[in-house]
Amino acid sequence: MEEIAALGRSKWRVALPRLDAGTPGLRVLVAAGLLAALVAGMVAWRSRPVAEPIVQRPPAPAGVAVVAAEPSPSPTSSVIVYVSGKVRRPGVLTLATGSRVVDAIKAAGGVRKGASPGGVNLARRLVDGEQIVVGAAQPAGPGPGAAQAPTGDAVVSLNAATAEQLDALPGVGEVLAQRIVEFRDAHGGFQTVDQLREVSGIGEKKFADLRAKVTV
Repeated sequence: MEEIAALGRSKWRVALPRLDAGTPGLRVLVAAGLLAALVAGMVAWRSRPVAEPIVQRPPAPAGVAVVAAEPSPSPTSSVIVYVSGKVRRPGVLTLATGSRVVDAIKAAGGVRKGASPGGVNLARRLVDGEQIVVGAAQPAGPGPGAAQAPTGDAVVSLNAATAEQLDALPGVGEVLAQRIVEFRDAHGGFQTVDQLREVSGIGEKKFADLRAKVTV
């Protein structure tokens, strides 16, 4: 009986390979297991949740209201002016802020051939909404824009005078003064005093009264 049992154990040992720690196959299995465990540990460590720090702003002092700053409005980047008088293309023009009168005249085509800029200051910076009359003499009076009646031998410029200054001329009146301004704007200014005859409402007698009191 013992012989039979010994024989059985001998056959069993032959059927199963002997697991020897020194065999190459076992070493490979052990190394693979260690490598798999190492990789799994690294993946688990990298995927762990990381707490982000919370930035806390210091509280505002008592009684002080916190107001969000509003962006300041951007400055105007252009100006609009009206160029009339002795230029090639009179009209309303848009130029960059900081431009000067000479730039506006160039944008209007320049001064017409044979004409001169007159009393206009070419180096002055443009102001939004202003009118530039090219070729007109400097208006008489204490300052620009002053609407005063001509006195004595004072001469009024047909190209530079305001409607109020023209209204103060003898025999003109408000309606006729406005017609003179409209004629000036439509024709790019007066080239000669004689053109005053072409304004509706000015006959020979009235022209004779005005001739010595106006200029271009």
